[in-house]
Amino acid sequence: MLFLVAALLLLGVVMGSIAHAPLPVTLVAAAVIGVWLAVFAVRERNARRRHTSTS
Repeated sequence: MLFLVAALLLLGVVMGSIAHAPLPVTLVAAAVIGVWLAVFAVRERNARRRHTSTS
C-alpha cells in the first residue's frame, strides 16, 4: 500500500511539472510510472493468491 501511495505522489509531482517539460520527457515519466504500477499490481495479485490458497 505504501508503494501505491508513493506512486500516486510521484504521479502528482510529475503531473505538476508536465506544463514545463517537453513531450518526450513526459512520455518517459508516464511509462516509468505505468510500469511501476503494473509491477505493483502483479505482485499484489500474486501475494493475495498465495495467501488465500494456503489458508
